[in-house]
Amino acid sequence: MGGIWIASGTGDADRDVVDENGRIAVPLDNPSYTLRRVWLTKEEEEGFYYRYSNEGLWPLCHNAYVRPNFRDEDWKIYKKVNEKFADAICEEIGNDSGFVFIQDYHFALLPKIVKERLPNLIVAQFWHIPWPNPEAFSVCPHGEEILDGLLGNDLIGFQVRYHCLNFLDTIDRFMEARIDRERLSVVRGGRETLVRPYPISVDFDEIERISKSERVEEKISQIRRDWRIRDRILGVGVDRIDYTKGIVERFRAIDRFFEKYPEYLGKFVFLQVGPISRIYIPKYKEYNDEIYHTMVDVNSRWKIKDWQPIILHKTHLNKEDVISYYRAADICIVSSIHDGMNLVAKEFVASRFDGKGVLILSKFTGASRELSDAILINPIAIDQFADAIKMGIEMREEERLQRISKMREIVRENNIYRWAGKIVGELKKLM
Repeated sequence: MGGIWIASGTGDADRDVVDENGRIAVPLDNPSYTLRRVWLTKEEEEGFYYRYSNEGLWPLCHNAYVRPNFRDEDWKIYKKVNEKFADAICEEIGNDSGFVFIQDYHFALLPKIVKERLPNLIVAQFWHIPWPNPEAFSVCPHGEEILDGLLGNDLIGFQVRYHCLNFLDTIDRFMEARIDRERLSVVRGGRETLVRPYPISVDFDEIERISKSERVEEKISQIRRDWRIRDRILGVGVDRIDYTKGIVERFRAIDRFFEKYPEYLGKFVFLQVGPISRIYIPKYKEYNDEIYHTMVDVNSRWKIKDWQPIILHKTHLNKEDVISYYRAADICIVSSIHDGMNLVAKEFVASRFDGKGVLILSKFTGASRELSDAILINPIAIDQFADAIKMGIEMREEERLQRISKMREIVRENNIYRWAGKIVGELKKLM
C-alpha cells in the first residue's frame, strides 16, 4: 500500500544497504514501500528494548506471575528512543498530511510527542499485548506519563474488548479525563481518543497455499520418518521460548497424562519447537533452563526403548517449516498463561485444509474468543489439561472435522487484511 515503515536496524548488514538517510525501497525485486532505519546504540537497545520494554512493560501486562522491573535509568533511555523515532517520523512526513500507525508497547510515549509536533497528523496505535487492570498497572512508577503518551493517539486498538475496558478503567482511575463507555473513547484536554478492539489475524490464503505445496508434503514425510515419531500420535507446540507461553505447564500436563492414562505410553509423542528469545534477560534464561530440566525429568520418568514422550528443538523456523509441523501434527497445543491473541492457533487452523487436526487452546488467549470450537483449557489446571490431551487423541473423526471446519471459516473471514482494513477504515473517518 506504499508509505514508509520506520524501524530500528540491528542486523549486521542493515547499514550497508541503505542510503545516506537510512532509507531503502523494499522489496528489492519489486519495491512497494520505503524502509527507514533508526539506529540505536547498544546502551539504547539494552535499556529501551530488553530492560524497560521487556523486563518492565511485558510482565506488567501479562498475568504470568513474573514481577516487572522498572529502573529510572531504563526509563530515561525508553523516553530517549521514543524521541528518536519521533524525529524520524517528523523528518519523513515534513509538511505532508496523512496518518502514522504505531506498533506496540515499545512506543507508549511516541503518540503524544508526534501529536505535539504535528497536531494535524492522525495518529493511531495498536497495542499487541494485553492491557492489565488498574490494580496491576498501578505498580508502574511511570504510569501516568505512559497513559498521557497513549492519549496522544486519535485511535488506539487492542486485541479484545476486555483489554479496551481495562484501558478505560485505568484512565478513569489515574487521569483527569472524561470516559465515554458507550462510544469507547476518552476525552482529555479537548481531544478525543477512540479505543477499539481489533483482533489480529493471519494471511489465511497464503498459509493454505503453502500448506498444499509439494515442499511441505516432503517435509511432513521427513518429520514422520524420524525414528522417534514414526507412526505415533503426534502432538506439536510451536512457541518462542517465553514464560507467558505455558511450556512448562504443557510438559507437566503431559507427565500427568501418562500417570492417568498409561495405555498411551510409547504411543503418543510431543514435539516442542521454537526459538530461544530475550536470553539476556535473567527471567528468560531461568525459564529456558526450567523448560529443559522439566523435559529431562518427564523423559527420565517415562522413556522406554526407542521412545521418549517429549522432543525439544530450540531453533528458528521458516514459514514452510512451521506449517509442515502443523500439518504433521495430530494435535496442536497452545497453552499460554496469558496472551493478547496468539497467532499460532490461527496458523494451525488455517493450515489444516485436510480437515484433520485437533487444537487444544488456552482460554487465556485472545484467540479463544474466536476459536471456541477448540478444546479450551486452563493451563494451570494440570488434571484438566491432561484430560484434554486424551480427549483430543480420542476425538471421533466426524467431530474433529466439524470443529476444524468451523474454526477455518472464522479465520478465513477474519483474516489479517480485514484487521488492517478495519483500522484504516476508522482512520479515514478521522481525516
